[in-house]
Amino acid sequence: MNNPWIIIPTYNEKDNISRLIDHLFTLALDNLTILVVDDNSPDGTAKIIQRLQDQYPKLDLIVRDKKAGLGPAYIHGFTYALDHGATRLVQMDADFSHDPKDVPRLLTNLDQHDLVIGSRFSQGISVINWPLRRLLLSIAANFYVSLITGMPFKDSTGGFKAWRASTLKAINLKNIKADGYGFQVITNHRTWKLRNKIKEIPIIFTERHDGQSKMSNKIIWEAIWLVWKLRFGLS
Repeated sequence: MNNPWIIIPTYNEKDNISRLIDHLFTLALDNLTILVVDDNSPDGTAKIIQRLQDQYPKLDLIVRDKKAGLGPAYIHGFTYALDHGATRLVQMDADFSHDPKDVPRLLTNLDQHDLVIGSRFSQGISVINWPLRRLLLSIAANFYVSLITGMPFKDSTGGFKAWRASTLKAINLKNIKADGYGFQVITNHRTWKLRNKIKEIPIIFTERHDGQSKMSNKIIWEAIWLVWKLRFGLS
């Protein structure tokens, strides 16, 4: 049975989350469940989702005690979805930087692959509204990851991906200690090392219009050191 889930971590996304959920449920994906993992947003994001649950019976919500990072939020969400029978899982941001219309493409490509990466750089540069400094940083970061780890991907740090349930079960989510970029890199790396079939498909990434970015220097430095741990089999 096909049982697709979309996992969306949130923190202060009241300006985006209702529109995003509406968009996703109009995709007419059979048996779709959407799971929002909210880090106890002080702006009332969870309350908005709770009101939407009357309209959308297959909208689930987990509210964690506090803001604890993107990686742990995904691990919590993936584990919950797998425990509830998810067969295919999509991870995406809540701020419309990932286009909901691309979700069916990611899921369709899982017919022949174990992990599908929505790539900002697989066919040139497909990023809108980023300042030049951030764009160059992202390009350099992905080059750095490929150089150190040997992974052949153009976009190892992006967060728009689709997984087979069997793939996620095989990479031992529970012992991953990484956040942000680092979480994306380590999950890709574990999947690649297991010789799973991985495909990058081009997407257009659009910088958020509402709310604030969650990126921090801590997340960047964590990813810088993580790739060396992966190189030497320490993570």
